[in-house]
Amino acid sequence: MLKRRSNSYGRARDSSNTAPSSTSTDEEVAWEMRPGGMLVQKRGEKSDVPAPNLRLRIAFGALRYEISAASQSTFGELKKVLTAETGLQPGEQRLLFRGKERENGEYLDMCGVKDRSKVILIQDPASIERRADEMRRNAKIQSAHRAISDVSVEVDKLAEQVSAIEKSISNGVKVAEVQITTLIEMLMRQAIKLDNISAEGDAVASKTLQGKRVQKCVESLDVMKISNANVKPVVVTTKWETFEPPPTTPQWEFFE
Repeated sequence: MLKRRSNSYGRARDSSNTAPSSTSTDEEVAWEMRPGGMLVQKRGEKSDVPAPNLRLRIAFGALRYEISAASQSTFGELKKVLTAETGLQPGEQRLLFRGKERENGEYLDMCGVKDRSKVILIQDPASIERRADEMRRNAKIQSAHRAISDVSVEVDKLAEQVSAIEKSISNGVKVAEVQITTLIEMLMRQAIKLDNISAEGDAVASKTLQGKRVQKCVESLDVMKISNANVKPVVVTTKWETFEPPPTTPQWEFFE
């Protein structure tokens, strides 16, 4: 750190000022190195003079963007602006200027960026792989949701048949046992389909829910088999009504 000394020789003193004065004042000044080796005063946190805006040309593959940014912005701040344009998060971006990748904390003007300068944007290779993995995972989850939804539709239909059989048995109507065993087999097929579905994320909860529905229906049918066996078939008998023969009418003899 360098010190700059300012002298007060030849200055008129104000006799009305009672505060002590000195003939010299020491001011600490911070310095920084600009591109080309130029030593300049380091910028403060606050400045009354607004930094000039730069129009930057951004090359991203075959795409071209024109971005306006303050000359004292950092490359990290520039990445945030590019997120709205490209959809890439700052962590997925790599910015190259003059053939060198720039760090987030580097200032544009300190690196020699000027108006109409060209900055190259490339996507971080690691982020490309992560995004591809995420897309594959999302596709797998969507496929699992569709498969579970198909099973759910079939279980809804079978559950209605289970309810109909249960209602019949509770009303004392005996049901053919083959209907119950067939329903159990159809439900077990849906259970096998669920087992073969590879679920991730929220699809796991949907798969578990449908599995419990299938299990509940099968358990209900097992109980119905016992109840159905105890139902006595209703014998319908016909009661015949007898009628008395019609009275005979007397035969009349005619005389001439």
